Amino acid sequence: MKFISWNVNGIRASFKNGFLDFFKNENPDILCLQEIKAQEDTYPKELKNIKGYNFYMNSAEKKGYSGTAIYSKIKPLKIIYNLKTPELDKEGRVITLEFENFYLINVYTPNSGRDLKRLEFRKIWDKKFLQYVKKLEKSKPVIISGDLNVAHTEIDLKNPQSNKTTKTKPGNAGFTDTERNNFSKFLNSGLIDTFRYLYPTEIKYSWWSYMFNARKNNSGWRIDYFCISSILKDSLEDAFMLSNVFGSDHCPIGIKINI
Repeated sequence: MKFISWNVNGIRASFKNGFLDFFKNENPDILCLQEIKAQEDTYPKELKNIKGYNFYMNSAEKKGYSGTAIYSKIKPLKIIYNLKTPELDKEGRVITLEFENFYLINVYTPNSGRDLKRLEFRKIWDKKFLQYVKKLEKSKPVIISGDLNVAHTEIDLKNPQSNKTTKTKPGNAGFTDTERNNFSKFLNSGLIDTFRYLYPTEIKYSWWSYMFNARKNNSGWRIDYFCISSILKDSLEDAFMLSNVFGSDHCPIGIKINI
């Protein structure tokens, strides 16, 4: 199966920038989107009924903010929205599909924000999300896709020294010790970062700032991931980044897996 994940940074803008052509050309079995920034009445109608796909979306209460969506060729046994934790469930950040042999979790992890104003919220999120994943994993393996808003190691961003936590500064969102350590806990719990598992030293990025010609200069961050239960590692065929696809400040990422 071919899975693709993409933070589209607004599905309406992405639609105008060739999203449908990308979708048809890639022809994934499952496509997960983050940051759709749309409600039921503002999601492009042309994208709601794509032939051959079941469509699910989870919007934030706040209009034009956050939100996730999934297209799947296979009809799931069950759809689960959010984490069932009221303080975390207002921004449409999680959709889970249950299939016969696995769970698929599409997630848009909260950004800790400018001046780390949401770091405490992020700490709670990381803890609750890991608990949620491990609860599901008791019955079936999981495949997790999405924008996890953390660059785990120094090779996962262009300028680690200016972004990391030091004795004199707390670090920048996405590369604080707190966020990186929490992602380490995530992996140490038995989950695998598919790209880094297959390509331990390869440097590729999935997000670039719109400022300072960052994408042109490839001054980016790898913050988008597919993570899988370790029991699935021998079924993993490839993990890839489609860095030549535009239309967002993120590029799509994907995996191919026998499942």
